[in-house]
Amino acid sequence: MAEDSSYESMLCVKPEVHVYRIPPRASNRGYRAADWKLDEPAWSGRMKITAKDKIAYIKLEDKNTGELFAQAPVEQYPGCVVESVTDSSRYFVIRIEDGNGRHAFIGLGFADRGDSFDFNVALQDHFKWVKQEGELAKQEASDIVAPKLDLSFKEGQTIKISIGNIKKKEAGGVKPRGMAGGLLPPPPGVKVGGVIPPPVGQPAVSAEQTNPASLLDFGSPGPAAPPSADVWGDFTSAGSNSSKDAVTTGWVQFS
Repeated sequence: MAEDSSYESMLCVKPEVHVYRIPPRASNRGYRAADWKLDEPAWSGRMKITAKDKIAYIKLEDKNTGELFAQAPVEQYPGCVVESVTDSSRYFVIRIEDGNGRHAFIGLGFADRGDSFDFNVALQDHFKWVKQEGELAKQEASDIVAPKLDLSFKEGQTIKISIGNIKKKEAGGVKPRGMAGGLLPPPPGVKVGGVIPPPVGQPAVSAEQTNPASLLDFGSPGPAAPPSADVWGDFTSAGSNSSKDAVTTGWVQFS
């Protein structure tokens, strides 16, 4: 839509429509097309819907010469200028004006339902655009009147942001490092590089008390074994006598 009021746009064109004389409305229920003489239209011709600024015009013209028969300026739809009948979707009641302040109500009918649908949609789309333009103009006017909100920092102005969750994440996320080379850490109570202490309750054997010669003395006989019921006792005593002979003579005797 152009903002120039002299520009007239075309919204819809239908090559054939019919005009009927209608009786006065008997009640507030609305008009009924069945009360008209549908087989005897008062006029037939071409219909155009044009728009100039916010007003739509329904123009009835002669289909051959283009002479204007009647015109209905529409400032609001739905409204009193265009009304649908109660018993059909192809017929409407429109209020025409002659330009001198006089008006009259006539019946307007379409031969095809598709034509009546296009007529209805053309008027709806135009006034939907008018409504959107009005809301946009109001919004622009309010933006001009209302002061704009300044959210920029002034000179020397600073802000402080406190983030408390970072310390908790760092404290809980630290893991102890493992020993180099993939070795496991020593058991509790043992120092790295030291000597494992003896178990509790067992005295430590010092190097001074241990006699290395006793470890190499094979000649001293051990204490005599007590008599037992072991079937191998004789062989044990024989072994003991052989060891005594070996110590006495210095030779090992084989029997």
